[in-house]
Amino acid sequence: MDQHEYTDIGGPGGTFWTTHWSLIENARSDDPDASRSLVGLLLQRYWKPVYCYLRRKGYDNETAKDLTQGFFHEVVLGRHLIDKADPVKGRFRSFLLVALDRYLANVHRAESARKRIPPSRLVSLDAVEPPELSSLVRTMAPEAVFDYVWVSTLLEQVLEEVKTQCSKDGMGQHWNVFRDRVLTPIMQQNSPPSLAEICRTHGVTGEKQASNMVITMKRRLQAALADRVRETVASEEELTREMDEIRRFFLTAAQER
Repeated sequence: MDQHEYTDIGGPGGTFWTTHWSLIENARSDDPDASRSLVGLLLQRYWKPVYCYLRRKGYDNETAKDLTQGFFHEVVLGRHLIDKADPVKGRFRSFLLVALDRYLANVHRAESARKRIPPSRLVSLDAVEPPELSSLVRTMAPEAVFDYVWVSTLLEQVLEEVKTQCSKDGMGQHWNVFRDRVLTPIMQQNSPPSLAEICRTHGVTGEKQASNMVITMKRRLQAALADRVRETVASEEELTREMDEIRRFFLTAAQER
């Protein structure tokens, strides 16, 4: 991806207060709505990385699902995460992984985790398809698996958001050009079609216009990624490091497909 500069990251007065951390701060007020918002967000964003981390630790499918549910119920809703949260400690996913390891140290049987989870409190993971562990992931350390799946899930969600927003903004042609020129070749490890071919396929008037469409979409994707990552870190420096790591992941994943 092209380099993109980010400005005004800290907001007025240099404050860098982000969604994950601020939700935790609100949940400290014993507001049940804040707690539900927090667990809903974290479940959506992190259940796949947590699940895959547990699988790589050696747990089978059902045990990993039980432990994932138990972690979000006991640690997040049970306030252990809320009470120990501190944004000065760095990026949120590292904090979450430490909390997960502490949870695992205190859980000896998956059945005990299952019994402690009220079935109405969390989304059942039986309703979703657990991801298969690829041959690449099966060779990684558990911590690397957690990061790999987190970035993969983040990219999937952000790409879907950008696609949806382009449709709302009347930029469906932009998305299609970007998909065929950039995304599909990366995912399939194929050479990208020429700009002339892109123009013929999508009715673009000239190669310069097609090239500008691709640039516009790269910027949109960069901005959307930065917005998401900004929610999980507590400083501009952390944001820069996370974005650099995502860029490296994107290139590595493309080479290993």
